[in-house]
Amino acid sequence: MYSRLLVSAFLTLLMLFTTGIQNLSAQSRNISGVVTSATDQSPLTGVTVRVKGSNTAAVTDDNGNFTIQAATNDVLQFSYIAFQSQEVRIGSSSRLQVVLRTDNRSMDEVVVVGYGTARKSEITAASTTVKAEDFRQSAARNAMDLLQGKVAGLQITRGGSNPNTGVSVQVRGATSISGTNSPLIIIDGIPGGNLDLLQQEDIESMTVLKDGSAAAIYGTQANGGVILVTTKKGVPGKTRFDYATYASKDVLQRQPDFMNAEQYRQKIDEGLIQPSQDFGSSINAVDELTRKNNFSQYHTLAISGGGENNSFRASTYFRDLQSIARENGRTEYGIRANFNGKGLDNKLTTQVDFVTNFNNANLLGGGGWEWAYTRNPTLPIRNEDGTWFYDQTSTNEVARLSEEHSKRQQQTTTISATVGYEIIKDLRFNVFGSVQRNGWNDGYYATLASEPSFKNDRGLLGYGSQSSELRFNYAVEPTISFNRIVNDVHSINAVAGYSYRYDVNQGFNANNRGFQNDIFEENNLNAGNALTQGFAGLGSFKNDNKIIGFLGRVIYSFDGKYSFQGTYRRDGSSRFGANNKWGNFGALGAAWNISQEDFMQSVAWVNDLKLRASYGVTGNQDIGNYMSLVTLGTGNNYMYPDNVWRQTYGPTRNPNPNLRWETKTESNIGVDFSFLEGRVGGAIDVYRRVTKDLLGSYTSQQPSLILDNIFTNVGSMASNGVELTLNLVPVRNENVTWSVDIIGSTNRNKLTSFSNDTYKADSRTFGSIGGFGALGDAIRTFEGSSVGNFYGRRFAGFSEDGDWLFFNRAGEAVPNGQINPSTSDFANTDLAIIGNGVPKYHFSFNSVVNYRNFDFRAFFRGRFDYDILNTMHLAYGNRVTLPNNVLNDTFDRHGELLKGGYVYSDYYLESGSHLKLDELTLGYTFKLNTERIRNLRVYATGTNLALFTKYSGNDPDYVNDTGLAPGIDGRGPFPNTRSFLFGLNIGF
Repeated sequence: MYSRLLVSAFLTLLMLFTTGIQNLSAQSRNISGVVTSATDQSPLTGVTVRVKGSNTAAVTDDNGNFTIQAATNDVLQFSYIAFQSQEVRIGSSSRLQVVLRTDNRSMDEVVVVGYGTARKSEITAASTTVKAEDFRQSAARNAMDLLQGKVAGLQITRGGSNPNTGVSVQVRGATSISGTNSPLIIIDGIPGGNLDLLQQEDIESMTVLKDGSAAAIYGTQANGGVILVTTKKGVPGKTRFDYATYASKDVLQRQPDFMNAEQYRQKIDEGLIQPSQDFGSSINAVDELTRKNNFSQYHTLAISGGGENNSFRASTYFRDLQSIARENGRTEYGIRANFNGKGLDNKLTTQVDFVTNFNNANLLGGGGWEWAYTRNPTLPIRNEDGTWFYDQTSTNEVARLSEEHSKRQQQTTTISATVGYEIIKDLRFNVFGSVQRNGWNDGYYATLASEPSFKNDRGLLGYGSQSSELRFNYAVEPTISFNRIVNDVHSINAVAGYSYRYDVNQGFNANNRGFQNDIFEENNLNAGNALTQGFAGLGSFKNDNKIIGFLGRVIYSFDGKYSFQGTYRRDGSSRFGANNKWGNFGALGAAWNISQEDFMQSVAWVNDLKLRASYGVTGNQDIGNYMSLVTLGTGNNYMYPDNVWRQTYGPTRNPNPNLRWETKTESNIGVDFSFLEGRVGGAIDVYRRVTKDLLGSYTSQQPSLILDNIFTNVGSMASNGVELTLNLVPVRNENVTWSVDIIGSTNRNKLTSFSNDTYKADSRTFGSIGGFGALGDAIRTFEGSSVGNFYGRRFAGFSEDGDWLFFNRAGEAVPNGQINPSTSDFANTDLAIIGNGVPKYHFSFNSVVNYRNFDFRAFFRGRFDYDILNTMHLAYGNRVTLPNNVLNDTFDRHGELLKGGYVYSDYYLESGSHLKLDELTLGYTFKLNTERIRNLRVYATGTNLALFTKYSGNDPDYVNDTGLAPGIDGRGPFPNTRSFLFGLNIGF
């Protein structure tokens, strides 16, 4: 009995003690902290902070600070429009630092569309917005680098690490033969905006309008899609200063394996090369062209702020890009300024943007790699007396770097302004205008000791040239917009307007030879003797074009469930024939927000689910000026009967008054989704597009036409594909947030026809092989066949004496001499389709982990199931190239080829499939208990870190996969590099 009483008393005391502990732990206390944006670490004002499961809530102030009563183990919920919600469990700390990521999946988010904005829930077309925080972290040389691998269906290819080259951009495959395949770039409303004016720290977001419905409001310029760039603007509040900097270095990797001097002499000993080819030197020419101490740096400072009726943001930057190649790089600096103001009871709004960029580029280096790889490695660079060694069969590229220079001085400036007035509530009139000026001057000079001085047929020493170009782009676009929600059910978003664009381009060039010294270089061209001898050069040009358009769009949404969009644009262009100056373009779209239906309210795990369908028509007018007109050009000078020499003129182009737009029609069906409180989200799109009236040159009838070719509309092209965007948040708790983005796409692109009753062609060829052997074009596209088909011989092995064997059309292995290589008699030719250079699949994987103050990003991307023509092995994997240098593979991998000449066949086609670790970034954000420093982050980034591929040539990522001649790897690629970057961002 006593034992039972003791046990009962013990249990009672234990319960009282446990309850006391629980009550103690459940006592509330003040929890404070700050909420910032992951994009730029700026404080977020108005974030709702709520204790989960209770009515206790707070809101962050102007500095992002909050204070709330909560107990240990409580969960705080942070929510903010257009940002991903976050939950944080309270531990022992009473001070929290919370970072919110923008939510590209939120249906309430306001996104940029053509000539305005709209709620994402109302969008019926295929478009993708990438925010600044999701950009690639590498030292982007071009704004498009930031989007690489970030948007399904967007292909971005850079040919190498040369800082003076751009990128090739294509959306959903090729759409044209002679016109552009690139998307239209709109920067803060400026059509055809110059990418040189964009710095990563100034960009707020980029939106890709992928399908015809999204792009139709831009009419004639939108066949290749549209990319809308929005730059950062100031916000009212305290003046903010943001400074960012980085330093980076490139190192060589993945170089072609050519013989060095020792290996070359070994082949002399083996009797494969004549002893007379040993010139006694042992210089690695690649090392002579390489700058190993390259060091690039970037600095930018932005100032922003404003008051109740105005805001501003101004930034300045300096960037010095040093290439891995000697005498190759660029130094840039510029400013960007934005001012926004309100007046007349906030009915009048103004926005003014100004940006200018200065670029000093060294264009001399960056080439010569084929020479460096393939020259006899025993040849000297200099003679014994120290002068440069020149021969008659090649160029001394090392001497060229010392005895020549080639530089560009460029300035690009844009000023734009928008003035708006609210006529009545929700009805606004805006006038936008912009002027973009892009001018540059190129200067080149070769000294009296340079190779061009010794290799001209007139014995004139020194050579100088200057060329300049100046482009002006004018745009004026008045619009009227109406945006209203009626009775909380009917949403109307409408815009109508007029667009005027005028572009003018002019240039000048001059050159001379025969200088007495190098003092003036190219800055006093008239000092050269060739001018008086009639051997100097002089030229100039000027051309212009104009586009006028009328546009309108209406988006109607009912009860947040059903959305309908209609778009119309009528454009006129000076580039087309007198009978076809105007074209009509339009689109229709519909969307069903399934998740808003009553029957879905009980499905708690579905946050957003939208089905959309659209159809749109766009055009392509991006061809040369005056292509529809007969033009005159100069001919020879003739002596007239009056003994005076006079210039003659003649027609250079046939007129075509029926020349018209290329027209693309596109259908798109898509699904947007978000599940499990945003843990799973994304989009799936399926599309079909057809381009008709393709622009191109065809053989013309003589007579009645003057010349034997005409630029006209013939044929069609089609493509279809599937795109997947998947956003995952596998882990999200107090300490760790792990997000994953998976992007994938597939596309099939065909030339369905390029003949009609008047103009006919059996096929079209693209992609010159170049080099030895006059091998012609690698790609031949037949009517109805896929874009990018390689066409040539089918390899069947080698004969006993080491010569080529190929399959004939009967499937028999025969010597090359018995192959019928006809490119006109396709019924009897032995040539065939042997591969395709267009990747069937694109894939990228981006993983971001935030742990306390650390952030870690890993970015993979790749292309799969396609072929690359390895022209390096075709030209330099063959013994017939000796005594020039050859690849070491010539004697092992290609060792059976003993006597065959240069032949293009599928022997040199390799799989281009690859996956690369494109970026690793590790960052740390300091928690500073000071009002003077708002944020401080340091980070380190490595790019191009690992490549997984069976391809033996250049980095396949640098082999172009866009346009009509994809998959051809050049013989002298710019060296492949790996980059390491260290950066700092600080705000105060």
